[in-house]
Amino acid sequence: MIRLHHCHQTRSMRSLWLLHELGVKFDVMVHPFDKSLRSLDYLSVNPAGRVPALEIDDRVIWESGAITEYLCERFPEKNLGRAPGDPERANWLIWVHFAETISQHTAALTQQHIALYDDTMRSPVVMRLEAKRIEKCYGALERRLIGRDHLLDGGFCAADIGVAQALYMARHFAKPDLFPALTAWYGRVTARPAFQKALPPKKADQLYKRDFYEAWDG
Repeated sequence: MIRLHHCHQTRSMRSLWLLHELGVKFDVMVHPFDKSLRSLDYLSVNPAGRVPALEIDDRVIWESGAITEYLCERFPEKNLGRAPGDPERANWLIWVHFAETISQHTAALTQQHIALYDDTMRSPVVMRLEAKRIEKCYGALERRLIGRDHLLDGGFCAADIGVAQALYMARHFAKPDLFPALTAWYGRVTARPAFQKALPPKKADQLYKRDFYEAWDG
């Protein structure tokens, strides 16, 4: 039995996408993105009160990077990971965890634009700084992707999943239009059927109500 605890448009989406790519049987328990994640029932699953959490092999794994590594090692036949000793192992680890670098800036902007309930609590300076930090991440990805179809020369893998999902969220705050290699790669990987399955249903309550949130001028 595999069960993923998930909230729409959060980092658990990368775990959901990965599970679809692996083609394994699993259940999804969708939670609202609210204080219920801090209930005693859910804290018994993930003590940090966050998603994702993955129930598998009679244990619970949380943290999306750890889930990625575990699933790729658990189902190596899909070649979405790179095992120890593989020449691409180091680069695979770098890009799998670079997804979290992007996501931390996106989380700060999600808080600024969406989570804070009073305009006096928001900071135009933070909005602009964090958007620029996302653009720096875009620059690193652009340099990596020039001349490549995927992040690794060996082909599509879980690193593409994690980074593309992070970009899916980051695009709400920083547009990647000036990065052609990045934009082309994002279009390729998000055209995959497994990504489409990981998207929120049309009638689902979504975290992002707009396609883009402009930084305030102050």
